[in-house]
Amino acid sequence: MYYSGNYYQIVRFEVAGLKVIIMEIPDAIERGTCNNIYGTCSKLHVTDWLSDIKNIANADEIVEIRFKNTRKDYYRNVNNLKIIPGDIVAVEASPGHDIGVISLTGDLVIEQMKKHKVTLVNGDFRKIYRKAKQVDIDKWKESILLEHNTMIKSRQIAANLKLEMKIGDVEYQGDKTKAIFYYIADERVDFRQLIRDLADTFRVRIEMKQIGARQEAGRIGGIGPCGRELCCATWICSFVSVSTNAARYQEISLNPQKLAGQCGKLKCCLNFEVDVYMDAQKNFPPNNIPLETENGTFIFQKADIFNNIYWYSPQNQGASSQIPVSVKKVSEILRMNKMGKRPETLKFDFLDKSPKEENFQNVVGQDELTRFDKPKPHHSRRKKRFVKKSPHNKQRDK
Repeated sequence: MYYSGNYYQIVRFEVAGLKVIIMEIPDAIERGTCNNIYGTCSKLHVTDWLSDIKNIANADEIVEIRFKNTRKDYYRNVNNLKIIPGDIVAVEASPGHDIGVISLTGDLVIEQMKKHKVTLVNGDFRKIYRKAKQVDIDKWKESILLEHNTMIKSRQIAANLKLEMKIGDVEYQGDKTKAIFYYIADERVDFRQLIRDLADTFRVRIEMKQIGARQEAGRIGGIGPCGRELCCATWICSFVSVSTNAARYQEISLNPQKLAGQCGKLKCCLNFEVDVYMDAQKNFPPNNIPLETENGTFIFQKADIFNNIYWYSPQNQGASSQIPVSVKKVSEILRMNKMGKRPETLKFDFLDKSPKEENFQNVVGQDELTRFDKPKPHHSRRKKRFVKKSPHNKQRDK
């Protein structure tokens, strides 16, 4: 049976005279999704926030279809099929046909095409043939069951040829006529002989597709230093280049061990907040110019961006004694230095300001880390109050 694009397998057995029915969703149908029964993950799921608006921009009915891993493509609904996200369809492939799952329809597909690569044949979109039949799904499941063993054998073949590459995953086409081998390699690899051996071994059409270290980490998954599952394995499907400038803008120490993720590249999360830091520093004065005062020259050490504070230290003392200076005061001193003037010393003018009112108040000390280390206050024991019992109570006690 079908429901929301998933193929449910009914298993019936009898235990102690009771008939038990279990509904299972095999991994074969969960193509490109998380391996659980609770629905798709955020990596390939698309929220159609234009679903309640009439389809105007996408008059040709271009549909987004997802496949294994992060592979998506766009097809034309030439037969005007009534399809919704989650339906399993048979689509045009080269050669034969492939099986995919509808992930998005409507006007939002036009915007999604700007983010993903579109495959065209003679300048036109490929076609959707039909909704997948039971025969198509059974054959599709058979091809998926071959993928793991194919990957293991292909790794052995590559090792025998002494190729500096790693085959990370295999994806069979829905009709079992073609297989895509995803591999990762640091240098260019001549895999012409490998393709011949793979074709002779598995008797299918071979396509090699190289992926990067980020895609490999997203395919394998794992837990990051933040304690959560890797972003590339849960929701990131299009990777943006990350540079060390993102760490510099956020005043993060340039330690390669802390900036690198499981893939060995710079963490993708370095780009999450860099725009906020850049906006906050638009009106900041340059920090590479030392401050000249009557007491000497002060060198920049670090910045507290959201509190608008620069930290300086005397030139001869290094970073041992740092002095906080407000950004506004730094701009004034730089202006005075251009005019040939020097202030007497660096003043802590921002410390004299009255603190801002906060809605949160630490009343019972719940915000203190050492609150459990403090000894409990000694309370004097209350003296027992003796109440004269009534005659009725005495009789009841007896």
